[in-house]
Amino acid sequence: MRVYLETERLLLRRFTPDDVDNLVALDADPAVMRYLSGGAPTPREMIERDVLPRWLAYYDRAPGFGHWAAVARAGWEFLGWFGFHPTVGDDPAEVELGYRLRKVAWGKGYATEGSRALIRRGFTELGVRRVIASTYEDNIGSRRVMEKAGLTLVRSYRPTLEELAAHGTYDTAAALLDLFPGDDVEYALERADWERQAEASVRQPGDARGDCAP
Repeated sequence: MRVYLETERLLLRRFTPDDVDNLVALDADPAVMRYLSGGAPTPREMIERDVLPRWLAYYDRAPGFGHWAAVARAGWEFLGWFGFHPTVGDDPAEVELGYRLRKVAWGKGYATEGSRALIRRGFTELGVRRVIASTYEDNIGSRRVMEKAGLTLVRSYRPTLEELAAHGTYDTAAALLDLFPGDDVEYALERADWERQAEASVRQPGDARGDCAP
C-alpha cells in the first residue's frame, strides 16, 4: 500500500487495479450519486476501462497530484476518495479539490479532515497558489465541507453541454442539464488567505475535523 498522506483518522493511498469493487460499490449508492447523476450508478465497465486506468496513469504524469483512496486508520475500511489535481494541464498553480465518500462516512468530518490535509500539502509542498472546488447549488453538505476547509464562494455558473460532455456523452450531458436545472457553485482559496487562516488557527486552536457531510 503506497500511502500518500496521513491525518488523525485517515490514510490517503494510491489506488490499485484491485479497487474496482470499491469504486463500483461507492457509485452504486443512489445517495452518493444524487447530485452527480440523479442517483444512477456508474457502470462497472466505465470504472474498469476508463476511470481507474486514467487515475492510475496520472500518478506518474503529475507526481503529488491525482485521486487517492481514503481509508479509515481504525479498521482499514475503504471510505471513498479525494481528488487534488491541476485544472489546466499539469500546472500546479491552480488545482481542483474533490471528494466522494460512502454514506457511512458522512457527518463525521472526514471530508473536511481530508480536504484540509490536501490543501495544506498543496500550499506548503506542491507550489499550489489557488485551490478551487465546485458542486451543485443544492448540495448543502458538500458546500459546508468547502466552507469548513477554508474556501469561499466566488461564483455561480451554468455548465455548458460541451463541459458536461467532456466527462461522458452528449446524451448523458443533455440529460443532466434537464435533471439539474439550477446552477453549479464554485468555491476558492488563495494561498495568502490560507496562510492567514493557518496563523489564526494557531492563535485559536480548535477541532480540525469539523462536522459535515460530503
